[in-house]
Amino acid sequence: MQLELTEDERAFRDEMREFFTTKVPQEIRDTVAAGRELTKDQLVESQRTLNAAGLAVPRWPVEWGGQDWTEIQFHIWHEEMERAFVPTPLAFNAGMIGPVIAHFGTEEQKKEFLPKTANIDIFWSQGFSEPDAGSDLAGLRTTAVKDGDDWVVNGQKTWTTLGQYGDWIFTLVRTDPDAKKQAGISMLLIDMESEGLEVRPIQLIDGGHEVNEVWFEDVRVPAENLVGELNGGWSIAKFLLGNERVGVAPSGITKRVIARVKGLAEDRFADDPLLRARIAELENELLALELTTMRVAANSVEGKPDPASSVLKLKGSVLQQQVSELVLDLAGPAGLASGAGDESDLSEWARLAGPTYLNLRKASIYGGSNEVQRQIIARNILGL
Repeated sequence: MQLELTEDERAFRDEMREFFTTKVPQEIRDTVAAGRELTKDQLVESQRTLNAAGLAVPRWPVEWGGQDWTEIQFHIWHEEMERAFVPTPLAFNAGMIGPVIAHFGTEEQKKEFLPKTANIDIFWSQGFSEPDAGSDLAGLRTTAVKDGDDWVVNGQKTWTTLGQYGDWIFTLVRTDPDAKKQAGISMLLIDMESEGLEVRPIQLIDGGHEVNEVWFEDVRVPAENLVGELNGGWSIAKFLLGNERVGVAPSGITKRVIARVKGLAEDRFADDPLLRARIAELENELLALELTTMRVAANSVEGKPDPASSVLKLKGSVLQQQVSELVLDLAGPAGLASGAGDESDLSEWARLAGPTYLNLRKASIYGGSNEVQRQIIARNILGL
């Protein structure tokens, strides 16, 4: 994407570029560049480095660590961060619960949680999906019953990404079993060290342990950990999911992978016009996605994310999967060697091509499945 930047914007870009390439540890950036899985310590160290410079949560309100930037500056910040192989701030903290607490939370909740959330002094997990309530999130059955000054929570959440690292979990619970599905839901903030809470790992098809089940058995939660209005959780969920859908259109990461593909396949271009055309088409689609991302972010105000965030989620996940498929095609038979270790004669990128391809099958499901996004687009944008 080529923007005609002003002199001030070019200076801002240079400032971001210098910071990301000199202040974030090279070991962390090398891990991202290679496509390897980041450890919890690496995620925390990277975000704390950004937070110390005021660069971890720029879209938050200024009084809680945000920046009064233009949309072009936000775009430059994000693009230069990804260009430098710097991990993006943890989505659960920076893009999900942080904005929710800033918008819906009490002053006490803001003071207690927002500084710790920006600095990952609290590593947050997301407690939304359930075995029978994924795309139909309003069908969730985890209950919270008031008992004195506490809520007592029982139920199960699943597909909790990085839940093995979680300190707290923001959780949708049913607080009014007699109300219509959306009307009886609330959000609670739950300490994951609470008695009766158990995290169980789920092994994925790529062999990794990225997601988990979280079980609640008579877990007591202080009443002051309710976010927003009682039974107002559905509005909060829509706000959070709108922000998530903007965040799961990782145009910078996809652009970075395409650039790497071009380097890997350079010797094939002369004899393979179909490969050149395939890459050119992906680059054109990515440019359109980047422009749409900026427009949606600019219109996501007053707690009402632009409905076009569903377009970003849909197209962003499709592009991620298409690019991962392209990398796997380039790897050929070497892409089957996902279990090979560092002693293998095969290139690391080829060994990771298969697991990455398999892992990204999830992209069209999380944040609301692509089928659901098409329904939202049809109803709320096209008026069908």
